[in-house]
Amino acid sequence: MTDTALAEENARLKARLSETEAALVDAVEAQRRLESIVSELRREKFGRKSEKLDPEQFNLPLEDVELAQGVLDAAQEKARRALKGHRAAEKGAPDRNRGHLPKHLPRIERIIEPETTLCPCGCGEMARIGEDVSERLDVVPAQLRVLVTRRRKYACRRCSGAVVQAHAPEHVVPGGLPTEALIAQVIVAKFGDHLPFYRQAEIYTRQGITLDRATLGNWVGRACFHLRPIADHLKERLKGADRIFMDETRAPVLDPGRRKTKTGYFWAIVADDRGHGGADPPVVMFHYAPGRGAVQALRFLEGYRGSFVQCDGYEAYDKLTKVDRTEGPWTLVHCWTHVRRRFVKRLEKDGSPIAEEALRQIAELYAVEKSVRGMAPEARLAARRELATPIITAFRPWLEAQLSRIPRSSKLAEDIRYTLARWPGLTRFLKDGRLELDTNPVENQIRKIALT
Repeated sequence: MTDTALAEENARLKARLSETEAALVDAVEAQRRLESIVSELRREKFGRKSEKLDPEQFNLPLEDVELAQGVLDAAQEKARRALKGHRAAEKGAPDRNRGHLPKHLPRIERIIEPETTLCPCGCGEMARIGEDVSERLDVVPAQLRVLVTRRRKYACRRCSGAVVQAHAPEHVVPGGLPTEALIAQVIVAKFGDHLPFYRQAEIYTRQGITLDRATLGNWVGRACFHLRPIADHLKERLKGADRIFMDETRAPVLDPGRRKTKTGYFWAIVADDRGHGGADPPVVMFHYAPGRGAVQALRFLEGYRGSFVQCDGYEAYDKLTKVDRTEGPWTLVHCWTHVRRRFVKRLEKDGSPIAEEALRQIAELYAVEKSVRGMAPEARLAARRELATPIITAFRPWLEAQLSRIPRSSKLAEDIRYTLARWPGLTRFLKDGRLELDTNPVENQIRKIALT
């Protein structure tokens, strides 16, 4: 090998070494970030003795995990290519998605042929002996289109008195720009995907359509007017439910005059009978209010004919028990999940053995409840009386005994007093198989708003 060839080979190896070192630095950094995120999730998931996070609560940190994993994979692939060469990396790449993508998706095939199919030995045209097939998931971005409606007119050639034309169809925005499908997309993006109107306007601008947020808001307002009968029907269904779930969460609201946001509240009312084998589909209705006082709860529940409200321990709900109704005052059913969360905090922050024992007993209640979920109310009630009643009977005197042993000003004492003060509502599930142990049906609905 000549000196020139050696110098070229040396330069090539140095360049590959530099590329490899850079790829390894990227891989190490991505792995460090991934390990940090996983460590936080492990602490959240396994640091708790008796309460596990709902899977939906992992969505946001898991997005970081998946993003970091993608960076790590790309960095490692780059390092492998630098070490083994591009062709070797291509040959060894696994075909992970092959045969796993849904069959109902349309397939768009492209065929990649070699530059030439002539035999390099001069034998002529080569024969195809096989093929490698890979499937990748592709997307066609949302495309705006123009829906042209032609209402043709017809007249008689023999006389001048008859002209016919089909009536113009009804539209949400008469004589306006949008179709109903476009308005539905704006509504879903606003309330389902939490995209404000000004961001949606920017998306349409990129496609050459100039829309301001006032216009989008007007469209949605008109659609809400036409959707009101559906909302009224849902409300009537809720009014007829014998027991409902109720919860509220904060919602920041723009306050243009102050150039800040003010605090509003979303209230959710849910009817869900699936826990005791009910056949009716669940119903949820959201209300907005500027506050979270009892006056709001009373206003939203006006006309409801049920007997039970399953809720957390917020004091405003107590006023529901004093309402003068034909059906009588509401009966509150309190939530064991909120009790459990308090003891979880004490265990995490103080390492309290009392909190740990309380969580163990609450976990036994949830184990009983899990075994009867979806059964008929009678079967649930029988199992609760047999298995859960002894736990509840022993739990209260145990809490009272612990309260007498600890400082009254401590956080743990506050949590025990919270539990004992709501004992009638917490134990009401032992008297009716239709009632639930917690308010998860409404919390699962309102959590989407709280997280976004």
